Amino acid sequence: MAQFRRDPIIGQWVIVHIDDSWGPEQYKEEKHPLKQVATCQFCPGREHLTPPELDSVRPSGLGWKVRVVSNKFPALKIEGNIDRGHRGILDFSNGIGAHEVVIETPDHLRNNLSDLTAEEIFDVIEKYQSRLIDLEKDRRFKYIVIFKNYGESAGTTLEHGHSQIIALPMVPKYVLEELRGAKTYFAKNNRCVFCDIIAQEHQDKERIVVENNHFIAFCPFVPRYPFECWILPKGHSSNFALITDEEQFSLAQALREVLVRLKKCLKDPSYNFYLHINPVNCEGPEAKEILGNNGLDADGFSHFHWHMEIVPKLTQTSGFEWGTGFYVVRTAPHLAAKYLREITEKI
Repeated sequence: MAQFRRDPIIGQWVIVHIDDSWGPEQYKEEKHPLKQVATCQFCPGREHLTPPELDSVRPSGLGWKVRVVSNKFPALKIEGNIDRGHRGILDFSNGIGAHEVVIETPDHLRNNLSDLTAEEIFDVIEKYQSRLIDLEKDRRFKYIVIFKNYGESAGTTLEHGHSQIIALPMVPKYVLEELRGAKTYFAKNNRCVFCDIIAQEHQDKERIVVENNHFIAFCPFVPRYPFECWILPKGHSSNFALITDEEQFSLAQALREVLVRLKKCLKDPSYNFYLHINPVNCEGPEAKEILGNNGLDADGFSHFHWHMEIVPKLTQTSGFEWGTGFYVVRTAPHLAAKYLREITEKI
């Protein structure tokens, strides 16, 4: 028996299989052979093969631990003007933005972020934050996307462990839907919808995977994909750029534990993760232009709650999903969380 479930944030419906849920063994295992060690441009000693370094973590006398460089083949380029245009019902502009690569480790063989220590992941997260703060100084940018692709089916083209950051001159539709949903919920209930989701997870208990002082990780009640996990700050937080070093380390611990459990439970699946954070440079007159048609204004960001979504690549999106927007999830989230919690090997 399947069950329809409605997302409390954006109102999207999904179909979750309850009584006939799949276990981890029913998903196809994907191999990740390492092939490019000899020619990898991200390995130490080949720094001259990448674009100039934008930022790094370099302990004195110990070489680099994390490097940030511009993407050699960027989706968007930082030089030029946006030059928005209209032709009839069509809107368009130049592909202006920024595209950066965060090289997570000098060790080519530890290409899954789960292979790093919490201290090493902390360094990566610190670069996420510092690059966000630097990129938002460019008033052309309205949204910063921070994400990681691991594995061929998740879209990675280079084996060496890395994340990516893309700055956009507009706010993505899905983020606008979350912002609008959060504001609508707050107007109705005088509470943050994400904070209420956390309260619901604490009440139900069965979908929680990991929890520490500052963060909670769980398989959401309304997932779009099997074994999907979210990581949220336990205290209301609308601005990722403001989290402290202590909070960054707690996030590193939670992220590492979730990724290790996914790796062990699902035999090293490919995955994507991405941060959903608040827009930037949308205050004043620009807020109405960018957000006004969505029932939002810059004050609406205080109702938002930044978070991370982790999506293992276990299934393919089919014509039904593309044609309807209804996702079909073969593993119920309470069972996915149970399988992940039951991993007893060293984390």
